[in-house]
Amino acid sequence: MTKLSIIVPVYNVEKYIRTCIESIYRQGLDENIFEVIIVNDGTKDNSMEMIADIVKAHSNISVIEQENQGLSVARNNGIAAAKGEYIFMPDSDDLLIDNSLPFLLNKATETKADLIVADFLMRNNEIIEYFKLDSKQKDGQTIEMTGKELFLGYLNPSQCYVWRTLYRRRFLTDNHITFFPKIRYQDVPFTHECYLKANKCIRVSWLLNIYRKERENAATFSFNLQKAKDLCLAMKKTWELRALDDHTPETLLKLQDNVYASFTLLITLISYSFFTLSESKEIVSYMKEQIPDLRFKNGIKQKTTSYLFRTIPYLYLIIHVAIRRLIWMIYR
Repeated sequence: MTKLSIIVPVYNVEKYIRTCIESIYRQGLDENIFEVIIVNDGTKDNSMEMIADIVKAHSNISVIEQENQGLSVARNNGIAAAKGEYIFMPDSDDLLIDNSLPFLLNKATETKADLIVADFLMRNNEIIEYFKLDSKQKDGQTIEMTGKELFLGYLNPSQCYVWRTLYRRRFLTDNHITFFPKIRYQDVPFTHECYLKANKCIRVSWLLNIYRKERENAATFSFNLQKAKDLCLAMKKTWELRALDDHTPETLLKLQDNVYASFTLLITLISYSFFTLSESKEIVSYMKEQIPDLRFKNGIKQKTTSYLFRTIPYLYLIIHVAIRRLIWMIYR
């Protein structure tokens, strides 16, 4: 029986992919109980050549070939092909801590939880290859809770990382939970939906993987018009989760607060990324078109922001951008 399907999308990660795949095979797992599904998302570099010998050496690896359609579609296709009771989706430029999966997989199969959420380490690119962690971790402290309890107590809207969680495959398929295709930031609505729909979850104090931290400010300076629109769509899909039938007042409030956090992030990124005025207006118009009912009501700050954005959106943005850029010039 296949207990675990590990899905690894691959696109232009030739510097990192071998380290990632090698770390999967340092987990001490019997290869008969897990499969590795590599989704070649039309990579344009030598990523697949870098792991060709590993693919050939292991009978539990399969490769899906597709034209470049983005991380969301790659993950969706991997999930559709998966046979495991649980699904794990590491990023192809990160790596697993040695022998970290067996403990989590045992917890998953024992409890039949919908989600098993673990911890991670964050390291800079230049030192990650040389970082070693003692694989003999102490038994992780586990807390069982509902998805809504997990959502209220643990979901940080800026850390909707798919790669820190084991997902019960039937939970995803029965609830028709998929990644919204062809956008960045697809982890945000996906993670919110999983937490809000899950019945049984396990939160484990256990280090699973190492996340490569981007160069400081890299995300700001690489932010562009398409990424801004993608963030708007991620906000839209998260905002639509307000329509779920079984919200409590607390979960509804937190959901709205989380979308507000994404909204303020978007405005901040616009401010620091030096968009032209016409581009900034295009983003605002796109957001208003995609989320016409966007309203924030939790506290005077949210209410004021919501009112200004509804009534004088372009003036609000110009003032916000001017203030941010003035601060940037003073303190740079």
